[in-house]
Amino acid sequence: MGEGIVPVLVTDRRAVFRAAALWLAVLAPFFYLTYGTANWLASLRTGVPNLAFGWETNIPFIAWTIIPYWSINAFYALSLFVNDTPDEVGRLARRYLTAQVVAVVCFIVLPLQAIFVRPETDGLPGFMFDVLGGFDKPFNQAPSLHIALLVIIWDHWRGRLRGIGLAVWHVWCLLIGLSVLTTWQHHVIDIPTGALLGLFALWLFPAGKPSPLAGFQRTNDAKAWRLATYYTAGAVVFLILTILATLDSGAGLLLLWPSLALAIVALSYAGAGTAVFQKQADGRVSLASRWLLAPYRLGARLNILWWTRKLPPAVEVADGVFLGRYPSRGGLSTYVAVIDLSAEFPGHNVPGLAWHAFPVLDLLSASAPRIREAAMAVEEARRHGPVLVSCALGFQRSAAVASCWLMRSGHATNAAAAVAQVKAKGRPVHLPFNAYALIEEAAR
Repeated sequence: MGEGIVPVLVTDRRAVFRAAALWLAVLAPFFYLTYGTANWLASLRTGVPNLAFGWETNIPFIAWTIIPYWSINAFYALSLFVNDTPDEVGRLARRYLTAQVVAVVCFIVLPLQAIFVRPETDGLPGFMFDVLGGFDKPFNQAPSLHIALLVIIWDHWRGRLRGIGLAVWHVWCLLIGLSVLTTWQHHVIDIPTGALLGLFALWLFPAGKPSPLAGFQRTNDAKAWRLATYYTAGAVVFLILTILATLDSGAGLLLLWPSLALAIVALSYAGAGTAVFQKQADGRVSLASRWLLAPYRLGARLNILWWTRKLPPAVEVADGVFLGRYPSRGGLSTYVAVIDLSAEFPGHNVPGLAWHAFPVLDLLSASAPRIREAAMAVEEARRHGPVLVSCALGFQRSAAVASCWLMRSGHATNAAAAVAQVKAKGRPVHLPFNAYALIEEAAR
């Protein structure tokens, strides 16, 4: 058997090498062609604006940092070859391609220029600056494609390195990130916008899973479509505010962050579903989801504080089963497990605590199979100690599961009686009319 394994591994490595070489043969000329075209188009314009802050004149020019700046080119190519399967090569290449296409479109639609004039340099740094100046003009600023690619490449290697190698990698990537400023290649606002683009590429092509948009099917649910419209409107409002604020300051571009977050949430309601949150069964979410959707999650947390400000975090419905809002880390010490119905919030990693996630979109009814699955998890978990059933507010998604569990465990004879028991404990329940039928179906 051992003799039969080696040829398979060799074949896989050869397949990876071929895929990497083919992608590099496409990506490299595509980069130089599109990047050069954007530069050329910007050079034809008069009065190309810049978005530099006045205090940026205090940023020093450090010639030797052109070395880490240039090193990203080597890692760009090398990373394609450091993969286990051709599919992984394709995922990384698609991330590259996404960052390049979006950045170049931005460079063409809104060209910006760097206003600092670099001093003369000699030696190796001088040579490297001369080569860079041969194709890179002082345009193409925000979002920084350099930073976007750095985010992608940093993420690619951080899961493949351990110990001192990982620590060195983090430090070197930090140097690469800082070098865009100390080589006077970019202005400060280019960095967060570039990072946002890099995270978007990671989100669009996640590791080990299909794209969150791969299974998109336009919803037929009127309520879901209405919510998608509301979030789209919010994204448009922030986009307009971005444009207006940027007329006065480059900091206005930071408003692209909540605009993108709301647009992604709109896609979830329009037909992409819970996949956009990239939440796993143990409650973990991807790095890209955690950061991209942070503005939305901040708003959702404030919403929790407002609606539950006069309520206890949770109430016991029966036999060690508690129903409540999305918990704080400090409020989990009394539970052995959390049954989490929220799609939007990540779980807490607490030693000794089991986190079971059954994501459902906020304000929408969970399906009967999802309610049943979560209710069964409640029954299994409560045998080991107190269990918290939660969603965002604890009024709807988790309330449906708690009510189903009450029926399945014999504490209630029907959905209406189960909901009445929950309300009697002092917990508001706001279920849509069809939820009662779904709870009854799930309890059978």
